[in-house]
Amino acid sequence: MRPSSLLGPRRKRLVEFTGERVIPGHVDENLFNEHLARYVFASRLARRKRVLDAGCGAGYGSAELAAVAESVLGVDSALEAVEHAAENYGHHSNLRFEQASCGALPCDGASIDLVTAFEVIEHLVDWRGFLTEVARVLAPGGQFLVSTPNKLYYAESRSAAGPNPYHEHEFDYEEFHAELSAVFPHVSMFLENHVEGVAFQPVESSRTVEARVGGRRADPAAAHFFFAVCAMRPQTGAPVFVYIPQSGNLLRERERHIGLLERELAAKDAWLEKAKDELAQLQSSHQALLNDHNALGENFKDLHGALEKANRWAESSLAEATERNARVVEMQHELEKQTAESTEIVRKYEAKIHELDQDLVARTAWARNIERDLTAALEQKERDMANAAEALNAEAAGRTAAEALAAELTALDVERTAWAKRLESEAARLSEELALVRNSRWVRLGGLFRVGPLS
Repeated sequence: MRPSSLLGPRRKRLVEFTGERVIPGHVDENLFNEHLARYVFASRLARRKRVLDAGCGAGYGSAELAAVAESVLGVDSALEAVEHAAENYGHHSNLRFEQASCGALPCDGASIDLVTAFEVIEHLVDWRGFLTEVARVLAPGGQFLVSTPNKLYYAESRSAAGPNPYHEHEFDYEEFHAELSAVFPHVSMFLENHVEGVAFQPVESSRTVEARVGGRRADPAAAHFFFAVCAMRPQTGAPVFVYIPQSGNLLRERERHIGLLERELAAKDAWLEKAKDELAQLQSSHQALLNDHNALGENFKDLHGALEKANRWAESSLAEATERNARVVEMQHELEKQTAESTEIVRKYEAKIHELDQDLVARTAWARNIERDLTAALEQKERDMANAAEALNAEAAGRTAAEALAAELTALDVERTAWAKRLESEAARLSEELALVRNSRWVRLGGLFRVGPLS
C-alpha cells in the first residue's frame, strides 16, 4: 500500500495503476489475480468471523471477505483509498471502511477473529510495532494472515528498475518467519507462485474440487511471495490451496493472445518502416541544419574575433581615457592649488596697493598743505617785500632787511623745488610698483579666473 502523501490528486490517481495500489479493471489480469487469490484463501478462514483488513487499499479484498464474514472493517492510512473503497463497496451491510494507521488499529483488545495484511508490512517503518498491535486486537483463537514479496526474487526481478522506493523493509524467508514467530507462537508458512496447470472441469456444475501438485519440493528462495497464517494457539493443518481464476482453455486463450500480439507486431513493423523513412528525412534535415550550424559557427568565430578586437580597443581606449582623466584631475588639483596661491598673492598685493594708495593720498595731502603754506608764506613775504620796497625808499636802512627777506624767499623757493622733485620721484616709484603688480603672472592668472582687484 502506498502512503497517502504519494497518491496525488484524489480521484484521478485512484483510477490509475501506480504499481503499488491495485485497482480492479486497471491492472494486468495476472497481477490482479495474484492479489485477489490471497483474499480467496482468507475467505476460507473468515466464515462468520469478525475480520479486520489492514491496508485495505481499493477495498475489493474487503468485499470478498464480507461475502462470508460476520463483519469486516477495512482500514487504510490513505483517505483517498478509504473514500474510493466506501464509494465502490460500501453497499455491503456488514462492511465499513475507516482511515487509520497500522500502528494504531481502531479496535479494542481481543475483539477481532481474523486480521489480514497483504503486501502491507514491507511498507511500514515500524513493522514490529504493527505485529504487536495485531496481537493486541486478536481474540483468543484468532488468526493473522500476512503476505510479503520474497526479497531475493523481488530484487532479481527489479534489477533493471532498481529498488522499490515505497518499500521500507523487505524480507527473505528466514527473517520473515523469525520475526513472525517472535510474536506469534504458531506460524504456518506458504509460498505463493504462478504455476502451470491442466484443469478437468465437468460439463455439469460441481462443487467438489480435487487437486494434485506435482514436481519438486517447494523452494522458499525461488518463491514469488511469502504467505503466513499466524496464531497464538496451535492450528490444524496447512493444505495446499490452488486458485484458478478461470477454467477456460488457457492454450486457446494464449493462441488468441499470440494472434493479437502478431497483429500488433505487424502494425508496429509498419510503423517502424514509416518511422525509418521519417528518420531518414530527419537525418537529411539534420545534416542540412548541421551544415548551416557549421557555417554559422564560422561566422560566429569571425564575429567573435572582431568582437574581441573591438573589446581590446575599447579596453585600451578606456585605459587611456582613465589615464587622461587622472591627469585632468591632477591638473585641476594643481590649478586649484595655484588659484589659491594666486588669490593669496593678489590679496597681499591688493593690501599693499591699498597701503600705497593711502600713503600716496596722505603724501599728496601733505604736499598740498605744504604747497599751500609755502604759497601763503611766499605771498606774505611778497607783500612784506613790497611793503619793504616801499619802505626802502623811505628808509635806506631797511635795505638790508629786504635783502635778507629776499634771500629767505629764495631759500624757500629752493626748498619747495626740491620737495616737488622728491614728490615726483616717489610718485614715479609707486607707479612702477603698481605696473609691476598689474603685469605679474599671478595677477593675470587671477584676472583669467576673475579673482582679485583687476577682475
